[in-house]
Amino acid sequence: MTYINGIASISPQHSFGNNPLDGIVSSLSRKFECIEPDYSPWIDPRAIRRMSKIIRTGVAAAALALKEAGIEKPDAIVTGTGLGCITDTTQFLTRLIQNKEEALNPTPFIQSTHNTVASQIALLLQCFGYNQTYSQRGFSFENALHDAMMLLEEKSAQNVLIGGIDEVTDVTVKIFDRFGFSKAVHGEGAAFFVLSDAPMNAWAEIAGMRTIYKPKESTQVTSQLKDLLEAAETRMEDIDLILLGSDDDQTRNSIINKMNVPFSPPTYSFKELCGEYSTASSFALWLGVMAIKKGFFPNRPQPEQVKKVLIYNRYFNQHHSLILLKAC
Repeated sequence: MTYINGIASISPQHSFGNNPLDGIVSSLSRKFECIEPDYSPWIDPRAIRRMSKIIRTGVAAAALALKEAGIEKPDAIVTGTGLGCITDTTQFLTRLIQNKEEALNPTPFIQSTHNTVASQIALLLQCFGYNQTYSQRGFSFENALHDAMMLLEEKSAQNVLIGGIDEVTDVTVKIFDRFGFSKAVHGEGAAFFVLSDAPMNAWAEIAGMRTIYKPKESTQVTSQLKDLLEAAETRMEDIDLILLGSDDDQTRNSIINKMNVPFSPPTYSFKELCGEYSTASSFALWLGVMAIKKGFFPNRPQPEQVKKVLIYNRYFNQHHSLILLKAC
């Protein structure tokens, strides 16, 4: 069993702190940027000056997740990121050209690697255990989650800090436009979780996960969904909420309606809240846990009892993932 004992999220919504999702924020441009909190309770002000935004958000979200779980130091740290510290990478390459490869500031180069956030968290916590970062585009967070679940199953760790982090810049928007994704609203965020093989003060339980790369037809996704539900001893009728990583009806109809069930669970497009980015499924996991723990989700005026949540993320119709959450 994999239990979630602590969560935290910094996103384009008011998701960090005591009153998460206190008022929904809508995107007014192609860039859906994070609402950054006051970092002073979580990061030494002297260290903040040397941190780019993705490092600040990652470190703060990790610190809050550990506090929620009552853990000072995890046994392992596993993160997922699609583009890594793209701001520092862009800054270093720009100065490399401008200065003609001379008199370069080493800091942007040092902080430009994909594992910078995970290593920074480890240094601050003095955590010298297993530390891994996955960067496989739309499966970055899912692979990190899979690794963490295996660590717990193998008893290699009792508490694993896991996170999904990405940032958006003007450069990334231009790059995606060149690849034909000119209609997408590009987002960013940092979501962290403390996973354990014991419930303690668990927020929820991860009942299973499946990934499908470039399915040729929707029946491949439906087949994986059936397999996931059977393995978790769950029926489609038992699902209280479906979080979709797409805002079109075609996605919903292509898999959910093919399950041939008399009851269709309520669905919600979570990327309306966070935008599109490689590790957006980490925000969906945070949102799903909040729905179970707090009994609400956006656009529902009255609290509802949510016990089982299905997350179906689709990253540019190439990377498809399914995550099933259960109340403890």
